[in-house]
Amino acid sequence: MSKIVNVRFRSAGKTYRFSCDGYTLHVGDSVMVKTEQGLDLAHVCDEPYEADIDTEAQGIVPIKGIATEADIKQYEDKCRSEKEALAVCAGFVEKRGLQMNLVDCVISEGGKKITFFFTADGRVDFRELVKDLASSFRSRIELRQIGSRDEARLIGGIGMCGRELCCCTFLNHFATVNLKLARSQGLSLNPGKLNGACGRLMCCLQFEKEAYDDAHSRLPVTGKKIRTPEGVGIVSDVNYIEEVITVKFPDDNDVQMNKYPWASLEPLNPNLSQGGKCGSCPMKSKHYPDDVSLEDN
Repeated sequence: MSKIVNVRFRSAGKTYRFSCDGYTLHVGDSVMVKTEQGLDLAHVCDEPYEADIDTEAQGIVPIKGIATEADIKQYEDKCRSEKEALAVCAGFVEKRGLQMNLVDCVISEGGKKITFFFTADGRVDFRELVKDLASSFRSRIELRQIGSRDEARLIGGIGMCGRELCCCTFLNHFATVNLKLARSQGLSLNPGKLNGACGRLMCCLQFEKEAYDDAHSRLPVTGKKIRTPEGVGIVSDVNYIEEVITVKFPDDNDVQMNKYPWASLEPLNPNLSQGGKCGSCPMKSKHYPDDVSLEDN
């Protein structure tokens, strides 16, 4: 058994696993870890846990130790330097008239490399900008274009749910999100309600995908004829969260609509599934006449 801890190098973004055998760590603690750029300070973002894995086989390296006061002060100085470098770069961008939006800056250990993150609508010719930055900082300069989702994760914010953005807290990677997910959940295709702070479809549409897939596999679709205690009706609406079916009973004079929990209708429709057809039912003669068809309209 190995003790594993998840850490972040920035206030938001991807988490990385390190082994921490022999250390007592808690969320928010600062630790020193070895990276490709050298020693760096990281923050514990989850409580450590025991895992029965081969850390060497998984490529999990141990932390170097708990950060000292000197390490924390050095980290704070680096953060201030990054803000100053970002301001200097913004000045060069304005001077050159480049159509790019600076998002963040990362200075490697020792200041040998400075990486600037930016967003842009298209390709940007920043060759002259790199020369300006290299001359100003006397360091290796890298400019990296990122997407709108990465920008929202780095900047942070509050979602329409009133909580901090998922990408800034626990989300490690961006899953594919498309309008098919919104349609399957019965949501209005309104960009103002479906788009997140990044301007793209909200990642949380993916969170309940399995629950909706399960509900779709068991509940009937709109327009399907199903059996009810009052007789055969047509599904008018399906509430996949509460699993409540609205059934209409049209006649010559009026249309009656009743709501039923699917749990009460499922025994009457044992072979019904989305896109399928009702099979034989032991209560058929009781609930509807023999000449009633249950085929799709």
